[in-house]
Amino acid sequence: MEKIVDISIVVPVFNERENVGAVYSAISSALHAMGCSYEIIMVDDGSSDGSYIELSRLASEDAALKVIRFRRNFGQTAAMSAGFDFAKGDIIIPMDGDLQNDPADIPRLVAKIHEGYDVVSGWRRDRKDTFITRKIPSLLANSLISRQTGVHLHDYGCTLKAYRREVLDGINLYGEMHRFVPALASQFGARVTELPVNHFPRVHGVSKYGISRTLRVVLDLITVKFLMAYSTKPIQLFGKWGVYTMLAGISTGTMTVYLKIFENFSMNRNPLLILTAFLLFMGVQFIVLGLLGELNARTYFESQGKPIYAVKDTVNLD
Repeated sequence: MEKIVDISIVVPVFNERENVGAVYSAISSALHAMGCSYEIIMVDDGSSDGSYIELSRLASEDAALKVIRFRRNFGQTAAMSAGFDFAKGDIIIPMDGDLQNDPADIPRLVAKIHEGYDVVSGWRRDRKDTFITRKIPSLLANSLISRQTGVHLHDYGCTLKAYRREVLDGINLYGEMHRFVPALASQFGARVTELPVNHFPRVHGVSKYGISRTLRVVLDLITVKFLMAYSTKPIQLFGKWGVYTMLAGISTGTMTVYLKIFENFSMNRNPLLILTAFLLFMGVQFIVLGLLGELNARTYFESQGKPIYAVKDTVNLD
């Protein structure tokens, strides 16, 4: 039987050779002081600076440290997903490998989980990053994400979070989706809260984040919004716009006929005729797209046996 530990720490690493030793030591000290069973999973995301060599050395000295090495750089979301897949802990806590997250916050996150929450998201209230390229884009992105998902957090981008193990089961991550896990979890009734955490300036190495990531986050937000609101009912999104578009086409077509009959305006010289044809065609396209989406949704859920609901507790059920 697979042994379950109390806490799994997942740390994506990409070219952090100068930091991994200190990160490992700080995490180990924090977990050892808690007196619980734990594992530390460090995922080398295709580093080229010798990070894996240092991680292997540390792992040879401590069986609690597990190391996963990718064949190439797949990105932070993939590294985090791999860590989640291999984690055996009842509580899973991801954190950055650049010493900017504080392992001393781990006991506080775990205590919050024990209060009955399913997801505890870290909030870097006193963030030690550049104002123009990091803080402003993050502020705008967090505001947009909160408004669109309905899960209001100050800091979606903070890697330091705590999850109950069952929350992550069934959540597959792609793109930059790791930051949206609290919103995706809330869709299935998870209790989500936020906790201010420490944040330190980077001392060694170079940040892998840039303002270009903001666009990717916005595009993934569109996906998350669709998954949360319409993944099981795409016809209600596309069909609605199809009906609106066709009504607009009928209106412009009616106006075209009116101008022909009562104003003697030639139909072949009236741009409304072209607009009518375009709108009616687009309306049909939207509806067909919604129907195809319905077929795909049923294929997705039924072929994998995925339920469209989430059960928390049962009573007297065999």
